[in-house]
Amino acid sequence: MLKCIFAGWASRDAIVTNPVGLALAEITPHSGSFGRTNAAPLVMYQSTLTDAGPSRLTPSMSDPNASPPSYPDTEKSSGHDVEKNVGDGVQTSAVVVGGLDPNSAEGAVQRRLKARHLAMIALGGTIGTGLFVGSGGALANGGPVGTLLGYIIMGFVVYCMMIALGEMATLFPVAGGFTHYATRFIDPAVGFALGYNYWYSYAITLPTELTASAIVIQYWNTTINVSVWITILYVLILIINFMGVRWYGEFEFWFSAIKITTIVGLIILGICLDCGAGPASTGYIGFRYWKDPGPFNQITINNGEGVIPGSWGRFLAFWNVFVQAAFSFLGTEIIAVTVGEAENPRRNLLNNSGSDASASPFVIAIKTAGIKGLPSVINAVILISAWSAGNSDLYASSRTLYALALEHKAPAFLRRCTKGGLPVWTVIITGLFGLLAYLNAGSQTAVTVFNWLYNISSITGLITWFIILVSYLRMYYGLKKQGISRDDFPYKAPFQPYASWFGAIFVFLVLLFNGFTVFLRGNWDVTVFLAAYICIPIFVVFYLYWKIAKRTKWVRLEDIDFVTGRRELDEVAEQEEARYQAPKGFWQKLWDWMF
Repeated sequence: MLKCIFAGWASRDAIVTNPVGLALAEITPHSGSFGRTNAAPLVMYQSTLTDAGPSRLTPSMSDPNASPPSYPDTEKSSGHDVEKNVGDGVQTSAVVVGGLDPNSAEGAVQRRLKARHLAMIALGGTIGTGLFVGSGGALANGGPVGTLLGYIIMGFVVYCMMIALGEMATLFPVAGGFTHYATRFIDPAVGFALGYNYWYSYAITLPTELTASAIVIQYWNTTINVSVWITILYVLILIINFMGVRWYGEFEFWFSAIKITTIVGLIILGICLDCGAGPASTGYIGFRYWKDPGPFNQITINNGEGVIPGSWGRFLAFWNVFVQAAFSFLGTEIIAVTVGEAENPRRNLLNNSGSDASASPFVIAIKTAGIKGLPSVINAVILISAWSAGNSDLYASSRTLYALALEHKAPAFLRRCTKGGLPVWTVIITGLFGLLAYLNAGSQTAVTVFNWLYNISSITGLITWFIILVSYLRMYYGLKKQGISRDDFPYKAPFQPYASWFGAIFVFLVLLFNGFTVFLRGNWDVTVFLAAYICIPIFVVFYLYWKIAKRTKWVRLEDIDFVTGRRELDEVAEQEEARYQAPKGFWQKLWDWMF
């Protein structure tokens, strides 16, 4: 499945023009460093920009072989987007496939992430509280079978989303691509709203992970105020992110290795415990708990004082699992965010293809089995996982805000980078969201705050998935409308358009009914209601703002641009392929992967 998911990033460099024709990070040879003199030359095209629609190449869209327009030498030598007014509010912009000049006043992000960094970020970057901690709440709500089915179904929904995203990303691989696809295939206003939704999704998840980390520490010590632990963890995350992407990648490499090793170990341990191992074992467990208390739980009402009996109550409890399962899968698309700072992204991404929040189900199982000492070890790994996920949240959200600035959808000062390639202002502004974790030091309990932020981050992530799937459907039917075959695409997603229809409809239903429990008898809670639904009107407000301010138009199927950016990317890809010499032999391949 991992191969299927990450195959979508294969066979093409993941840097190309963005929807407003701005420059992204410079493409470097496989073994070279940023800014080498033998780097692939910049390839420039001219695009026409309006507020009413996506960017289009100046040559005829019906002629994919049309030659690009010529530019003065001053424009060709610039690493910036070169803009000039041509009248009536229409701009032209020099599209640079390669990137912003790192020596410019603004600077640019740099390619410092290696293949091994990408591999571990892809495999372990999203292993955090959603799996280790949040799954305990899902088990309490849905029961063993309900939880199992909920995670399987949501996993398939994520698969549908990722294969759709994979096809779009290989066709038009851009940094911050989710915004680009919505702009290109739906409406620029949708792209604007999606960009801020995605940034907010990860920004708000940062305090979620800080909260969860503090709760895990309280497993050992409950006398020290939770704000002390939040401060320590928060400062460490800020330090790593301000050290630059190379250090971020290095930390994530080792933390992800620990998390993945722990997951494999827990699977093996779970099988052993299920077969009756452990000092306090009561014998073979098997499907014992599927009989008592039962495979499905009943949904509670009256604030936990009663339940809805029968099949209806069990179904509602099962449905309640999906939001918690979605939180566990959030971040599967984070590998796309690293594209702008990855060395040789085409080749490297191809190769990498009633419960307390601190009551992890893994720890409970180990304690029940009477294995002393191991619960503390597992909690330590959970702490690393939650903190590491928060580290990734700050990275992903800050780079998303940086991409919005490149598209002129955020203030220009956010494009500024240090000489080391750090978008310092986006890191500072996004990092401020971590202060929300200090809500734990007030009158609310850590569990209440965790659950509140938990639901908000889940819903914003679901909105992102929904727009990605709708973007793909628009692309799919636009191709059919224009008579363009998908057979020669770098990656052709299977089961389409049915997989995307299923994923989009299912995600929409989860979004619509995710807060249904507050409408049950005696369950009304304003904070729960707001956590479940506040993100939807926020998205609509952002959409309407850009729609009215820029007077954008819905992109018609026959007008969708399937040319801009593809030819430029092919030229750069061919240059990179010519420079790259594949390592021969096991040790050379290992050395190449590591360094």
